[in-house]
This record gives sequence, structure tokens and C-alpha cells, in this order.
Amino acid sequence: MKPKRFKYIYLLLCVALCITTISRGYYLKHHTNEGNPFSRAINTIIPEAIPGINHVIDDSLSDLEETKKMERTIERFMAQWEIKGASLAIMKNGKLLYSKGFGIADSAKGTPVNVSNIFRIASLSKLITATGIMKLWEEKKLSLDQPVFGEKGILNDSAFLDIKDPRIREITVEHLLRHQGGYSIRAGDPLFCTPSVAQSMQTPLPLSADDMVRFAVSTRLRFRPGEGNAYSNLGYVVLGKVIEKVSGMPYETFIRDSILIPIGCFDMHIGYSEPDKHFPNEVHYYEPSDAEPVECYDGSGRTVPRSYGGCNLQVLGSAGGWVASPTELMKFITAIDPDDSKPDILKASTIAYMTEKDKRKYPIGWMRTTEHDDWSRTGTLAGSSAMLKRQSNGYTWVFVTNTSSWSGSRFPRKIDAMIRTALDKVKDWPERDLFLDAADASNNPALRAEAAAARRNRPASVPSNASQL
Repeated sequence: MKPKRFKYIYLLLCVALCITTISRGYYLKHHTNEGNPFSRAINTIIPEAIPGINHVIDDSLSDLEETKKMERTIERFMAQWEIKGASLAIMKNGKLLYSKGFGIADSAKGTPVNVSNIFRIASLSKLITATGIMKLWEEKKLSLDQPVFGEKGILNDSAFLDIKDPRIREITVEHLLRHQGGYSIRAGDPLFCTPSVAQSMQTPLPLSADDMVRFAVSTRLRFRPGEGNAYSNLGYVVLGKVIEKVSGMPYETFIRDSILIPIGCFDMHIGYSEPDKHFPNEVHYYEPSDAEPVECYDGSGRTVPRSYGGCNLQVLGSAGGWVASPTELMKFITAIDPDDSKPDILKASTIAYMTEKDKRKYPIGWMRTTEHDDWSRTGTLAGSSAMLKRQSNGYTWVFVTNTSSWSGSRFPRKIDAMIRTALDKVKDWPERDLFLDAADASNNPALRAEAAAARRNRPASVPSNASQL
């Protein structure tokens, strides 16, 4: 090799190393906290050094004259329901039109919500898990009609073979995806009453995800799998273990590496119940003033606010434990919707199967799909509510709060009605796509450089038009 050519190649390698180091430093500075296992793992994962789109765009980009009336509708709604903080992202035909925070992220510090904040998204997590399962199905690593339990099932580990109800051996992957596994919450949701579950299993607290799977095989089913419908968080916790068994990776690692990073989502994680383990850009959570404290999930005997220990988010994980920003949730939706302006992570036929209209059963991952081609997914936890909707008119939006309501799981319906009213206030949207314009619009030169590097170095499996920022 000629000396000049060697020097040129060496210079290019140094530049590439500098870009990676700068990106890595930014991510470590803003995304890690001591005591969080994610922080210890981050050094081994180069793609996560790229900041999420929620750190690149700014609320000021959505300070639009056209949306003033819409924002007043949102602010009145928040005042009426005593919502401290919220965040909204709106997309049309695959283009991000709007992303903005409202209210307070942390009242003690007086910190306002901004577009970079991440929230607990509760059962919107099920859509992420369902996407992971369907990805494994497309790769022929599992079958939807494959039994989950028993000696011939996916989870045939010895710890999960003490099956009490023989019908449990009939549960398939698709049964769990569609809430047809036969599990009942008539005596309470086992994910939210772990002390009684631990007592029935004679297992010490805190319970692990494996413990919950052992409970799933030791309980009696309400109906024969496939012959009824009963919404089940437990079923989706089991699906998280299915992903681990089939992929050979921890659930969060598989979702991150196989689903989120390839489509450009870098700031979505399984959250923590304890406030001292929160991510630096995560909001604080609030409950109605008359909310009663509960026994902590960890067996310590402490009483805690339900939003800070009523359940173990790490165990709830695949059923309701993710934290994310509305902006990155919109990015995720572009990869599993029919719009072809952005590349999908799943085949069109798979997306159609997940969202087929059948009143006799739930869609896969989604809460509801209609004959008008509207898709919706709701989520509620103590301290947070979330509503995601894809409308047949091309609009898709997600609204997430850091405050729960006394109306509980019914509250997302009120969010739905409010956002539909608010959207009607906007007569004309500017022609733009914040997904594509984010880097250039940023006032931070370092972020612009990182965004450019991300575009140049996107994973080879992502088409060239799949801008990550």
C-alpha cells in the first residue's frame, strides 16, 4: 500500500472514531444513572450512543400559530382533570407534524415537560411485545399455533412443567397475543397483587418474571384456550419469556436490537418502579389526591404510593413496563403501519393480520381495530395514562400523561374524545416532516453532526430512505 493512501485511510478511521466517541459521550451523559443495569450495559452497544429523535428536535419547532386553538383545548382538559404534565405527538401519512410537552414534569423542581421527556406507556408496551413476536414468526423461529407450555411447548423448562390445569397445554402463542389464553382477573390481576400470589405459591417476595410464569401454569383457567376472551397482563408477561427462550436473549435486549434500533428508536426502555432508578429525562408521576398507599411489591412491608411500588415494572415489562417519548412512539408506529413513506420492520401481510377486524377476538398488540380502519391502543398505570390512535384519515397521534385519573382504565377514552376535538381546531398544517428536518432544525451543532453520522452509518438492513433522525 502506498504511504499517501495509507495516511488517507488512517485519517478516515480517526474521523470515524471521533464521531463515535462524541456520540457515545453524549448518550452516556444524558442516559445513564448509577445503579441502573442499563448504564452498565451501555458500553457494549455502539448504536445506542446515537441520541433519540426526542433529544434532537425541540418544542419550539411546534410553536405554530395554526395550533394555538388546539393547545388551548388540551390545556383546558388538563386543568379539568388535574393533569400535571403531558406530551403529544401528531403524524400524518408518515410525516411527523407536531411534538410538544405540556405542563410540569416534576412539580418539586418546577421542571416543565418537553419533547425529550420519556413517560411510562403502560399497555402500549403490548404493541412492542407483539411486534417482537411477529418478527420471530416472520423469521420462522416460532409458529403462532405453537403450544407455549408442556413438554412439547416453547417454555418446556422443568420449572414450568408443574401444570395444574391440563387445558394450559393447549395455550398457543396466538392465544396469548389475542387474550384468549383463558386467564382470569376476577380475583384481581396477579401482576398488581403479588403479595397474595406469593402467598399462594409459597414463594418469597419480590416475585420475578419466572415466578409469574410458574403462577401461570399453576392456576386454573377461566375457559378453554381459544374459546373466550379475557384481557390478560399475565399472558403478555409469558410472551416476554417466549421471546427470551426463542431468541436466546433477554427480552429487552432482543426488542432493542431487533426492533427499535433498526428503525431509529434509541430512547425506549423498560422502566423502574423506584424513583431513584428513573432515567434522567423521565418525568415524575402523580396520582389523584385521594389515592391510598399500598404495600410495596418487594416484600419489605413498606407502604408506598401505588405509582412508586404498587407493582414491579421490571416484571410487568413485556405487558406494561416500557418508558418512551411520544416522538419515538410515532417513529415506532411508522414501522408497523400500512403507510409506505417510511420502511416497515414487518411485512405488509403481517401488519394486516395483526389488525384484521374480528369482533370475536382482540387484534394482535392493538386494543381495537374498526371497520373504518381506525386502530387504537390504550394504557393506564397509577401515575400515567396513554392513548395511541391511528385514524383512517391519515392522522396518527399519541398522548401520554404523568398523572392518573380516578376514572382509571376509562380515562384514555376521554383523551380520545378530547384529541379529536382538538385536532378539529387545526384548519391547515404546514407541509413538513420533523423526522427528516430534525437535525437541520436543531440549534446544537453537535447533534447535527451526530445525526449526519447516524444517516451515514445506519444499519445495513435499513433502507437508505429510513432516516433515523
